[in-house]
Amino acid sequence: MAVTLTERAAKEFVQFLKEQELGDEYGLRLGILTGGCSGYQYQIAPDDNVDDTMDKVYDCHGVKLIVDKKSGLYLDGTTVDFEEHLHGRGFTFSNPNATKTCGCGHSFHA
Repeated sequence: MAVTLTERAAKEFVQFLKEQELGDEYGLRLGILTGGCSGYQYQIAPDDNVDDTMDKVYDCHGVKLIVDKKSGLYLDGTTVDFEEHLHGRGFTFSNPNATKTCGCGHSFHA
């Protein structure tokens, strides 16, 4: 299994890179931190630093998705999408390892 990025999420990230004038060397880093409402919270940010000994890199619709190996244990099988609705817009996570999630959508328990 792996971590994936939907085509829509990839397009939004590429647009973000253009708006921020960041180069092609940047990828989207996805990780987890302890904390949040349910125990772990998702971390997502542009990053141009890949450590070949600590990171796994996936190519998703032309976007470099970077996941550190520790986070990968909790994120294996996760799909990252981008949604727009009445309450806002942003990246969403569909994580099959989450046994409980918070209403904010950015916190989970595994």
